[in-house]
Amino acid sequence: MKRHHEFPILAQDVIYLDSGASSLKPTVVLDAMQEYYEEYGVNIHRGVYRMSYKATQMYEQARETMAKFIHAQPKEIVFTRGTSAGLNMVARMLEDALIQEADEIIVSELEHHSGLLPWQEVARRKNAKLVFVPLTTEGRITTEAVASVMTSKTKVIALTHASNVMGYITPIKEICKLARERNIITSIDAAQSAPLGIVNVQELDCDFLSFGGHKMCGPTGIGVLYGRFELLNQMHPVEFGGEMNDGVSLYSSTYKDAPFKFETGTMPIAEAIGMAKAAEYVMNESNIMEDERHLVSMAMEQLQQIQGVKVYNTNPEFGIVTFNIEGVHPHDTASYLDEYQIAVRAGHHCCQPLMQWLGVDSTVRATFYLYNDESDVENLVAAVKGAAEFFGQFE
Repeated sequence: MKRHHEFPILAQDVIYLDSGASSLKPTVVLDAMQEYYEEYGVNIHRGVYRMSYKATQMYEQARETMAKFIHAQPKEIVFTRGTSAGLNMVARMLEDALIQEADEIIVSELEHHSGLLPWQEVARRKNAKLVFVPLTTEGRITTEAVASVMTSKTKVIALTHASNVMGYITPIKEICKLARERNIITSIDAAQSAPLGIVNVQELDCDFLSFGGHKMCGPTGIGVLYGRFELLNQMHPVEFGGEMNDGVSLYSSTYKDAPFKFETGTMPIAEAIGMAKAAEYVMNESNIMEDERHLVSMAMEQLQQIQGVKVYNTNPEFGIVTFNIEGVHPHDTASYLDEYQIAVRAGHHCCQPLMQWLGVDSTVRATFYLYNDESDVENLVAAVKGAAEFFGQFE
């Protein structure tokens, strides 16, 4: 069922299939943020008065919730502006602490730009080398492929846990095991996997992992960077000022332990509280990934029966189907679907190297989440068929 009573936007009768870009927000998240602003909306970690104590208590409680969400310790949770901010922070910290000339950084063509561009910059500044994992013919990352490009110069492996275009899950646990054996640092993009409620950093055994709130029923402008504490605490901060310092003199300063030394200035307090509520909401859902797999399997089977439709991802593990109508620009397809209140994404999805690998400029992407059902699939398929007929390609 669509849960109109839990997601206010669904009262507009929209068929929302763009959760891969940003999810809808349930009332419990909106209410928690509103309560902060109305009842104790002041700064944290500074005041000794009751409202400030309450705000600090709720913010740190949010940290504890996010730690529980990914099976970490609270001291390993750094609040950020989102997935991109976390991935950039890791790249900057490791650039200073680890990367030297001629070192190698393993990435892939599946990466979101936010998982690739920071390492391009590190490689450029340090004269290091980006090494790309060869993908399978389906466009998947395998443990064997990662192992094949590891060398004695490999210092970092930076990969996506779940592809935002192909809907594939990367075997991160096995890859991290290989990396640990060779003292290689791992940085994982969990923007698409965190909303599924499947992230367990103890099982994955990764060093760093980043994800945002807005794809998992939470607000925008907030995310989490997980770092293994002993490693995180060794890292030097990349932003300075505010409450992250321990002692400040005219010419030098000392910094607090992690996670506080990485949270500079006034943090997005309401957003952290909202993200924690979203995490609780997701944790109460037991079959998100299975339900998405059912819907996307149904969608792919029916879309592939429409003459002229090409689906680019095969057997996705969660709710993403990426396709085009032959001879129809993805933006035209998306605009046509919008006339029927169906919201999908069209473009390169911040994955231009992957588009090049697929041999296209852009695609249409429909993503399903916990508020979608079979009727949404049926409406999508009917509208895509109508689009093919409308643009005169396949009557």
